[in-house]
Amino acid sequence: MKRGKKYAEAAKLIDRAVFYDADAAIGLVKKTAVAKFNETIEAHIRLGVDGRHADQQVRGAVVLPHGTGKTVKVLVFAKGDKLSEAEAAGADHVGGEELVPKIQNEGWVDFDVVVATPDMMGVVGRLGRVLGPKGLMPNPKAGTVTMDVAKAVKDIKAGKIEYRLDKTNIIHVPLGKASFSEDQLADNFQTLIGAINKAKPSAAKGQYLKSVTLSSTMGPGVKLNTAKLTQ
Repeated sequence: MKRGKKYAEAAKLIDRAVFYDADAAIGLVKKTAVAKFNETIEAHIRLGVDGRHADQQVRGAVVLPHGTGKTVKVLVFAKGDKLSEAEAAGADHVGGEELVPKIQNEGWVDFDVVVATPDMMGVVGRLGRVLGPKGLMPNPKAGTVTMDVAKAVKDIKAGKIEYRLDKTNIIHVPLGKASFSEDQLADNFQTLIGAINKAKPSAAKGQYLKSVTLSSTMGPGVKLNTAKLTQ
């Protein structure tokens, strides 16, 4: 893949043979975020687990103390008082069964996170083919299937992100924006790593954090020293 001049210049700042401490890596990633837009800073974490086995799945959610820098649109499936609770908490869209054809037939997906009360999961389940591939299906482990819809909405708006393994046992998550201070990014990163360490399955053997790389949307990756990241 051919890279542009800006990428090549940014890549010169990074020694590919070095595994950096978190603070140094964050500083480098900020320096290499040279695009004309406010790039997202991302973490890519390869774990020593096999996600094909149920007892080695790693999935959860964590509230980043400084948020992600992105405005997140939340859709809540609920009924009765829970609808007004969700609206009062700041949900962008609320509703029930009437939203199914809008999503299924009209292709409406103007939302980033879906929250549902447990009694609405029968309705939401009918949208599995649409929401599933987009990673939008509510899940109890991520705190998006809950009766406390107000707390769920507030947490998501405050910077709650979901993490889970992809097919290659890597977790990809946003840490914030290039405009964040190094301290803000460091706080978010330590909170994320702490949550992932706590989520280590008892069935996982050997090295848990195989590799951790930070990068900006358009920038090169910076590898971290994983030995200093385990608890």
